Amino acid sequence: MTTNQLMQESQSCVMNTYGRFPLAIQRGKGAKCWDFEGKEYIDFTSGIGVNALGFCHEGWAAAVIGQISTLTHTSNLYYTAPGVQVAKKLTESTGLSKMFFANSGAEANEGAVKLARKYSRDKYGEGRYEILTLVNSFHGRTVTTLSATGQEVFHRNFFPFTEGFSHAEANNISDVKSKVTEKTCAILLEMVQGEGGVLPLEEEFVRQVAALCKEKDLLLMVDEVQTGIGRTGKLFAYQHYGISPQVVTVAKGLGGGLPIGGFLVDESCQNVLGPGDHATTFGMNPVICAGASYLLDQVNTPAFLKDVAEKGEYLREKLAALPGVTQVRGKGLMLGVEIPGKPAANVVKAGIEKGLLLLTAKTAVRLLPPLNITYEEIDQGLAILNEILS
Repeated sequence: MTTNQLMQESQSCVMNTYGRFPLAIQRGKGAKCWDFEGKEYIDFTSGIGVNALGFCHEGWAAAVIGQISTLTHTSNLYYTAPGVQVAKKLTESTGLSKMFFANSGAEANEGAVKLARKYSRDKYGEGRYEILTLVNSFHGRTVTTLSATGQEVFHRNFFPFTEGFSHAEANNISDVKSKVTEKTCAILLEMVQGEGGVLPLEEEFVRQVAALCKEKDLLLMVDEVQTGIGRTGKLFAYQHYGISPQVVTVAKGLGGGLPIGGFLVDESCQNVLGPGDHATTFGMNPVICAGASYLLDQVNTPAFLKDVAEKGEYLREKLAALPGVTQVRGKGLMLGVEIPGKPAANVVKAGIEKGLLLLTAKTAVRLLPPLNITYEEIDQGLAILNEILS
């Protein structure tokens, strides 16, 4: 099969809901992949932050294959081991108490919304259900998580959206306080607004929001769908800010290439959801959790996380020196690059032509390379980007 043949077949039978580039990937290994014609690409996207250890990592693949040969799906009517191992590793590493497993970031955030509303209803009765998020945030594509998303461009076509959400300006504590009412039950933050342009929140603002939540007894919830599992140089991005959220959502990088999501809660929330309050058929799937358990063993070590932070600083420094670059922002290996006069989409298209995979985030070129990418591979990608910008 050729790239053109696959594109034509896709157009005949797959719904046209993505702005796909004219690239068909046939295989991958580590931070490199190849199309059907054998052309090589350096991957600075990791499947939008999913392939934390790159394509087809041998140890991760062995864990998945071993589990798929032992036990696949049972439903959550029974106990299985891999998911318990993942939950134990995450709770022990964060100090949070328990975990609910889902299948995506949107599902993780949807579950967190349900938990926040039930927590408040149990404690205060009806009428306290609103959740405050930030302008320019992104929390998913279900009807509810679109409503939570603080971008007007998403608030169209699918009315009526779920009620009970308001949006305040990022890094503006006065606006946050003005939007909190007697109906507010929680505040949901991304530590780095990924889809919004790779924009880290200011540390003082985050601390002020945390203090406000404590004062008003609002749940402090952090969306770590894109920032979690080592992406920013710590296991979770909130750990850069010295706060203790009560709810943390996770997805993307945890699966290492397979779909998984979920949310972690502290002791105050661990019993809010009981049997029948929330569920999912595929959540805590043994095969996916076996891969996630292996991945956590690799990523969640001081040496690995230090390496991510150091590679992030190296990449940031090199990017800042490229022609036309005016700003590099982000944390760890989650970076956004502003290049005035060079539309981000055009840079991504040129990258594909020259063998480099990149992403966009609003006006920025976004980089989310595999966490274990080598310095040699970073330099190869930078050389291509330098050629494009020159």
